[in-house]
This record gives sequence, C-alpha cells and structure tokens, in this order.
Amino acid sequence: MALSFSVLAGAIRRIWAKSGEGFGHGLLAHMLDVAAVVETILAREPESSRCWIARELGLPPAQVVRWIAFLIGLHDFGKSIPGFQLKWLEGWQCLQLLGLVADKFSAAMTQHAPASAALLNPLLGRREVADAAWLRHVLQAISAHHGYNFTQSQINEARPVNEGRGWSEARQGLFDAYFAFLAPQGVPNVEELSLPAVQWLAGLTSVSDWIGSNPDWFPLGERCDDLGDYYADALRRAATALDAVEWPRYRTLLPEPLPLDTLIGRIIGRQGVAARPLQQRAEQLLAGGRGPSLLLVEAPMGEGKTELAFLAHLYLQAANQHRGLYVAMPTQATGNALFQRAVTFLRSFAADAPLDVQLVHGGAALNEQIAHLRGIAGTPGEDVTSSSWFSQRRRPLLSPYGVGTVDQALFAALNVKHHFVRLWGLGNRVVILDEVHAYDLYTGTLIEQLLRWLKAMGSSVVLMSATLPAARRNALLRAWGIGESAIPAQPYPRLMLADDRGISGASCESRPLAPIELRAVGEDLASLAACALTNLESEGCGAIIVNTVDRAQALYRMLQSSVDDSTVLMLFHARFPADQRGEIETAVLKAFGPQGTRPQRALLIATQVAEQSLDFDADVMLTDLAPVDLLLQRAGRLHRHQRARPKDHCVARLYVAGLGAAQLPDLRTTAWEFVYSPYILGRTWAFLRGEAELHFPRDIDRLVQTVYGDVPLPDEVPEAARRYIDGKASEDHQGKQQAMRQLATHVAIDPADEPQSAYLNKHFGFEEGEEGIGLPNRTRLGGDSVTLVPVHDTPEGWRVIMDGEVFDPRQPVTDALAKALYARQIKTSRPDLVRHFQAADNPEAFAGHPLLRHLKPLRLVDGNVQIGKLTVCLDDELGLIYQRNAPASEDEK
Repeated sequence: MALSFSVLAGAIRRIWAKSGEGFGHGLLAHMLDVAAVVETILAREPESSRCWIARELGLPPAQVVRWIAFLIGLHDFGKSIPGFQLKWLEGWQCLQLLGLVADKFSAAMTQHAPASAALLNPLLGRREVADAAWLRHVLQAISAHHGYNFTQSQINEARPVNEGRGWSEARQGLFDAYFAFLAPQGVPNVEELSLPAVQWLAGLTSVSDWIGSNPDWFPLGERCDDLGDYYADALRRAATALDAVEWPRYRTLLPEPLPLDTLIGRIIGRQGVAARPLQQRAEQLLAGGRGPSLLLVEAPMGEGKTELAFLAHLYLQAANQHRGLYVAMPTQATGNALFQRAVTFLRSFAADAPLDVQLVHGGAALNEQIAHLRGIAGTPGEDVTSSSWFSQRRRPLLSPYGVGTVDQALFAALNVKHHFVRLWGLGNRVVILDEVHAYDLYTGTLIEQLLRWLKAMGSSVVLMSATLPAARRNALLRAWGIGESAIPAQPYPRLMLADDRGISGASCESRPLAPIELRAVGEDLASLAACALTNLESEGCGAIIVNTVDRAQALYRMLQSSVDDSTVLMLFHARFPADQRGEIETAVLKAFGPQGTRPQRALLIATQVAEQSLDFDADVMLTDLAPVDLLLQRAGRLHRHQRARPKDHCVARLYVAGLGAAQLPDLRTTAWEFVYSPYILGRTWAFLRGEAELHFPRDIDRLVQTVYGDVPLPDEVPEAARRYIDGKASEDHQGKQQAMRQLATHVAIDPADEPQSAYLNKHFGFEEGEEGIGLPNRTRLGGDSVTLVPVHDTPEGWRVIMDGEVFDPRQPVTDALAKALYARQIKTSRPDLVRHFQAADNPEAFAGHPLLRHLKPLRLVDGNVQIGKLTVCLDDELGLIYQRNAPASEDEK
C-alpha cells in the first residue's frame, strides 16, 4: 500500500523540523530530504568510497547506500521532543490542539541532537536491528551533526522524561512511516564500528544536513502527498543542489596510461621535456603498487618533487579510485605559490569535464587567483573553477581538489567543531605533505596522527622533503604502520613506497650542482651590512636572511643610508599588512624570480618567510645562523635559476653569521635562541665550522643526519661551547621535545580509540581565529595570537589608509569596505598586544561583519599607538614596529 502524508496522524505530520509559514517543514519531510541528499552525494562519489564504508558496516555494496541514507536521515529525530517543539510558538500551538502537551521538566530539555541518539536506540532495536555496539556508534555519528561528538552519558542525559501524553506514540508513528518507506535491506554484519567509520558517517551527516536544510533547494511543506513522489522530487532537488554548488561527479584524471615524458610535459604545461631520474624511479615504484600507499620522497631542491607528487596522484587515483587531491604546504605563502601550478596541472588533465579546486587557508578570500577562477565559472573552454559554496568555513576540503596549509588538514585530527567534515573530505584522497621537515615536534606529532587517520580512511599520502632527519622519517613511517626494522636503508636521494605489499625503496642519481663556498661573517648587523655592500660593490643581486623582524628592520635602516639609487633595496617579512606583503612578494619575484627582470644591483633583506615561500634566486647570500636543514634550504636559493651571472659571482657564496667565532655566538643578544633550539643551533655551528664548501646533493643528507643524529661533536669545538651544547642546551632540548610530543598526543584524537571513549578526555575546542566553546585547539605551538587591522583614527573618523575613505566605527560597514579592512590584517603573538586586544571589545564596524568579527582594529593616531609601555608604529617601508625590546615569537619571522 502506498504511503502518503495525508493518511498519517496529525501529530506525526505537524512535528516540525523547520519553522516557517503555515506548518513550517515537517520532521518526516526533512528526514526524507536529507536522505535523498545522501543518496545523491554517494552516487557522485567513486565506487571505492562506497565499498570502503560497506566493508566498515559489514554490508554488500549494493545495500550500503540505502542503509546510509536511511540512518543519516534520522539525524534530527530528536527534534520530536517537547523542549524543541516549544521553540516555535505557532508550531507548538498546533501540536497542543492535536493533544501534545509538555510539563515544566520536559520543556527544559531542548538539546535535540543527543536526543536523537537516545530516542532511536530502542526504536531501531525493535526493528530487528540488534541493539549492538555498531548501532550505538552510528547514533553517536548522526547525533554529532552540530559539530561535536557526544559521550554516552550526554546522550543518556538527553533522553526526555516526564513527557505529556501522546509524545511516545507520535514518535513511534513517525519512525514507522519513515522506516516503512526507506526500509533498507539486510542488517549490518559487524559487532562495532571503527572510529574512522563513525567520523565518516558524522561528516556526511553534517554535509547532507547543510544542503537538505536550504529552503532555496528544498522548499518548506509537503511538496507531494505520496511519499514515493515526495522522495523522487527530493532526489531531483538534491541533484539540482549539488549542481548549484558545483559538486562534481567522480572521474579519474588518467583514464588510460600515457608515456612518462608526456605526463610530465602535461603536468608542467610544456611539452618536449624529459622526465628526471627521480621521476623515472618513482614511476617504477608506483607502477607495481597495490592499494592506498605512502610515498616518501627525499631529494634536493629543484629535482622536480612537485611534478613527481602530481604524477603520483595520477597513478594512485587511477589505481585506487581516490576522490581527489589535497596539497598541504607549511604556510599560506607557499600554498599561494603552488596554487597556480596545481591549476595548470588540473587543466591539462580535466579534458571537457569541470573540476573544482580550492585554495584552503585563512587568507584565501584575498587571493586574486581564486577570484579569477570564480569569475570564469561556466565560461566556455575553462574547465577548472572554484565554487564559493565549498570556500566557506569547514567546507573547502569537501571539494575534490585543493591546495592550502597543513593546518587545515590537521584540524581534522583535533576536536574542533565539525572536524569530521574535514575527515570526510580527506578520506579516500591523495594527500601531499610538502616540506615535512619544516615543523617542530608538536606539529610533527599531529602530522603523524593525521597519517594514521588517512591510512584508516583509505587515502594515499605523498611526503616530500629535501632535508629530513632520520628520526622524523622513521616516525612518519611508523605512523603508517611500518616497523623500524622493515625500513630499507637507501642512499640519498631516496624514495620509499609503503602499500599492501609492504615497503620498498629506491635511489637515483641527482644532477650535481656547482659547489657553494661557505664563509663566516660576524653576527652583528654592522658586519652583515659591510659584507653585503662589499659583495655587491660592482653589481649583482644578493639576499640577507635574518631570524627576526627586529633584525631585518634594523639592518634595512642601516643599509638605507649606505646605498645609492643604483641599488634596489627590498625588505620582506611577516609584519606587513597582508595586502602590502603581497605587493612586496610580487616585487621580489619580479626582481629575483625565474621570469623576473633582473636589476643590475639589488639587495633583499628578509626573514624565514622567504626561504619557503619564494622561488627567488640570489647571486650571493648572507644568513643568520639557523638549524642546518634551514641553512641548506636557504643555500638552495643561491644560483637557483639558470642565468648569466655577473663576473664577481660566478661562484656561489654563502656567508653564515657567527660561524667563524671562536666561541658559540651570543644566542640571547641576537634573539636566535627565542626562535630556534639552542641545542640544534649549537650542533649546526659545531659541524659547519669545519666545512669550506657545500656540495649538493651529497652534503645535504650527510649534514642533516650528522647534526640531528647522535654523532659526537668534533674535537675542535672549544670546551666551553662543548659543555653548553652537550649539557644545558641538550637537556633543555630533550625536555622541550618530550613536552611537545606529550602535548600533541594529548590534544589529537586517535583513530584507533573506541568511538564511545575517544572523546572522553578531549575538551571541546575551536579553531584559532574563531570563537567557540572550550579552548582553542592549535596546530602550532606558541602563545595566543591576535589578528590586527591597522586603521588611522583621524578627526573626521577612521580610515583604512591615511588619505582613504572616512568611515564611522560605530556603524556597519559595506562589504567592499570590509574586504579592504580584511586585506590589511597583520597577525601577532606578542604577549602584551594579545592581552590588550583580547580584552578589548570590537566596535560595530567590526563586530557586525562576518569578515571582521574575529579581527581587532589597531587604532593609529599619526601612525602610532601607545599600549602600556609599548609603542606600536606602522611604517610604510618597515611595516609594524615595536619600540621596546622583547623575546622574539612566531610573528617575528
């Protein structure tokens, strides 16, 4: 017999899920809408995704889609409690007329999400679905759709008691009608679910609810009387909704094999190129791969690792039906730099099918590449676009293709709101983690936990580094399940592939580079300035990389008075407003980049932001002492591009500040010890003092493993320095390393935990840059930070720039003005500034706009502001200046 709304009891039809005109939107109708979205999403995902969850649920693949749709559609069943129904007066009055009432106690219980799990367990148990652990795990998943997993005690507390008459009968009738219509076949043949399966279901529940709750796609009311007709209409609307958000249907980028040289040419957008030895060896490893894999690539800078990673995605996606690709970079700047290369790659393989690609980090809204992609959506001939629906908070990783920061992926393993949405997006995907040497042990431990999640969810991973210490390499492989005794000993450059067969390794030849002369220079700024001027006396383009913004600003000031107009002097660090920093980055690339116009004489003064984010090339380089792996990264910018060199710079030279001192340089006066571990700085100093030349690639692995390993210090190291490095510096380093690992282990969620206990000791948290319950869950160690927007406070009102438009901070701002303010942001973790601005209320201009509500205005009068004993100035050439000495922090880089 056909089921219809009109034959149901009035109370069943009028229990509402969405308020609105008339009777709003009934709970049964909403449940069917969301179930239809689930089926439509899964139809567009690869078969491998459906097979993975089928195995997790113990169901045949042919039955699993209806089962998942049925279960997820029940997510809002807890809205059928008196406390929730009382939230809408008109709807409540209708229910009262139908005989449903509430007493004071039941009216106070309003949390419908945990109530769904509490109410459904006995109802499903009576439907020949065993009251087993798997059912409780499913209910944990679908009840988490507002952002967090509930514990079993929280679910039990949400069970309504002392309800008025009729509620239980109405709920039973609602459930019976839903079950009778969607009744899935079979029963899951599994005792309990893994935590990855629970979070996969939780992620799909939230996403389907977001889409199924949009009245533009699913208008309120009983759109058809017959439930079959209603569901068919919901399926059509779900397809329209997914088309509107540009949710693509799965397709592989490599439907048929192609020669390697052809693939590499298409990846870089230039035909007629030959694959490099590293890429050839990688292809040989991947060709025989079986199942989701971990590929570890250690090779020098400039050997084509990025192209190799894209190549790996093509092979791994074709072999495993991975849904897409995410490239995780250390910083926003490195993500920005790689984004266009990823778009070029995707366009080469998209053919006529549209693909969505997202730039995934907090500053993506400002990126002109993204604005262009969104602007050309639907234009004939353009097959790669960027959907604005996917770009909203917590959604970018749902898009099959993305480039962004590692932090956005790491939030998937932390108990932040809707972390399981990120996990769902990363599941069954190829994830590339570049520059894996670039993180401290805290973030590195979170990456290990992320690797465990990715393996459990059927993803493949590519790890890349030029300078990876052996201990970090082994820890990453252990996270993938490879025992240390199984790790093959491979010479550098090396590749390792772990898949269903085990682990195998390979090595290859790397093109030898001309030697780099290694020289010492004093650590004081005057010595750095004099050395730079001497080296650029005739001509050439040089770079000085220092460890703090204060040193960069002071050195820039010193050099301003020493160079004439024939020398282009540039300053680049993280303490410029974001829009100005982008302009400086563009100017640096024009002068120092591969396609830039080379000045006759130029000098770039920069902090560490340049060593990762910029593809720049220097004729000569000076650098502060830094850990050996970072010094080698900086050295990789010397003679990086093929070009004619000035006659004085035919040989590459790297000057390291403090390297030639008889004793270890003063790490406190230079503030180096506040930026890097004194132990690693000391060992770098000790081992590099005896080096006259650097030979790439052979010296890269030798020096990294020596400094980060347990090789005793050279005999030539002065006794006082030896005692400090092997004594206090070593003890402090080991203590901090242990504390970082313990902290990361404590905050990360372990995919091997049982679902019901995984969150017992994990506080509710929120991402940095947003407000929420609990405490911020961090992907990087360091103090609290705050993001400031400098504004000029003038007698006429506030201005974004001194001669700009005046606006009233007490009034809401336009979207255009909000975007202009947003573009000026500067992030700082300086403690006195953080304390001051965390305690300050935002004016309406900021509090009332979604772009600005998490930012704080830095009110400048005549370019500066006094905050306690600190004077903060914004200088057009120098950026943000702090006029008081203090230890450097992360924003000093």
